[in-house]
Amino acid sequence: MTLYSRFFKRLIDFVLSLSAFIVLLPVFLVVTLLLAIANNGKPFFLQPRPGKHGHIFKVIKYKTMNDKRDVNGELLSDAERLTPIGAFVRKTSLDEVPQLLNVIKGDMSLIGPRPLLVEYLPLYNEVQRRRHEVRPGITGWAQVNGRNAISWEQKFQYDVWYVDNISFLLDVKIIFLTILKVFKSEGISAEGSVTMDRFKGTPHPQHEASK
Repeated sequence: MTLYSRFFKRLIDFVLSLSAFIVLLPVFLVVTLLLAIANNGKPFFLQPRPGKHGHIFKVIKYKTMNDKRDVNGELLSDAERLTPIGAFVRKTSLDEVPQLLNVIKGDMSLIGPRPLLVEYLPLYNEVQRRRHEVRPGITGWAQVNGRNAISWEQKFQYDVWYVDNISFLLDVKIIFLTILKVFKSEGISAEGSVTMDRFKGTPHPQHEASK
């Protein structure tokens, strides 16, 4: 592990995330107000996610979907529950702003593998599990190489590659590529869906061959 990843990365994370949050505070307040109106006073939700070494923390997220249910009490589909302001927040990647607070706290980094659902932990294979060797990030190598428009397997390959190649110059490159992606609104959704399908595990090669 390099000196950058052991010390300077966390220092840069803290300084940049605190500065960014102060600059974006007016936007943060306006979006929070609009989402509170759209979601009956609930602009945020906290969700447990695995961090470095699988340590569970609560990620702060904007609530971009309402809680509308069908006649049987089941939640409607993601597409039906996504509010207009929620769609705008996702398209512009403003949904990532609250996570600056997680970076300031030290739960996350600006750059790293995205923190995924806790339920995925037992589904990773030995290689995929290595994504938890570093702090999860607001953006990462997988995000600038397709985000939700690529398969889970591709995403994890990018995550592990980042773990093995982490450096200051790589992080700077990812930041600039992220800004470019935000302006182009690329890779926000999987094809034909407003959200990414859930990860169900990577089939073992022998299992696939037996089908």
